[in-house]
Amino acid sequence: MATNIGMMDSAYFVGRNEILAWINARLQLNLSRVEEAASGAVQCQMMDMVYPGVVPMHKVNFDAKTEYDMIQNYKVLQDVFNKLKINKHIEVNKLVKGRPLDNLEFLQWLKRYCDSVNGGIMNENYNPVERRTKGGKEKNVKGSQKNFKSLQTNNSLNPSSCDATAGHKISGAKQGKSGGVAAGANCSVEVQALTKELTDMKLSIDLLEKERDFYFAKLRDIEILCQTPQLENLPMAVAIKKILYAADEKESAFTEAQEIVTGSVSMEETGFLMMIV
Repeated sequence: MATNIGMMDSAYFVGRNEILAWINARLQLNLSRVEEAASGAVQCQMMDMVYPGVVPMHKVNFDAKTEYDMIQNYKVLQDVFNKLKINKHIEVNKLVKGRPLDNLEFLQWLKRYCDSVNGGIMNENYNPVERRTKGGKEKNVKGSQKNFKSLQTNNSLNPSSCDATAGHKISGAKQGKSGGVAAGANCSVEVQALTKELTDMKLSIDLLEKERDFYFAKLRDIEILCQTPQLENLPMAVAIKKILYAADEKESAFTEAQEIVTGSVSMEETGFLMMIV
């Protein structure tokens, strides 16, 4: 199982468009940005699809908007990880902030993990829409019926209030015509500004992706070079691979790599001195 995946693993070079297409196809959603999955509900349902019945979907809140509600979803997800003995710590504080990069990296890991289970073959009997609505469907129906009954009661007790409300709406519509033109102009300007901002952001993202791919290609060349039979056992190659394959961002891998190189240099110096003697 792909639980510990190094940052140089190809999983972390899957683009956001591919991630979104994967989520939308599997769960029948229509996400357009990775940060829309910041609530943790998508991740919970992905695990529910891979391991049917393990995730308590009635506890998952797909309408989570506040950080508190999102944290509850991630608690459910972490419990599932612990139950399945998946050694993956969830950076909840980062994910609930909705930052695109943090959420993209977690979804990249999740895709790699799900693909490693049963070869990534989708469960054809899984109905994502039904699983999402099963927990809160009856509750929503009862709530809407209750609101409808209270509305009927209020209207029957105060029939004149409906007429008064209608009169206010008609007079308000007449007064609002002149203001509507100015508001429409302001909205048009705002839309143009937001469109320009969105275009600039897309260009920046494209540049970042090109830069990422460039450096990944360089690192991949270094990895291939270090794997050649003539070099793979040399201390320097071993040290480089130690850094490339590190599964976290801690300094332990770099320190260990330094020790490997330093140790090899010390051994060479000792051998040289023995030859002189």
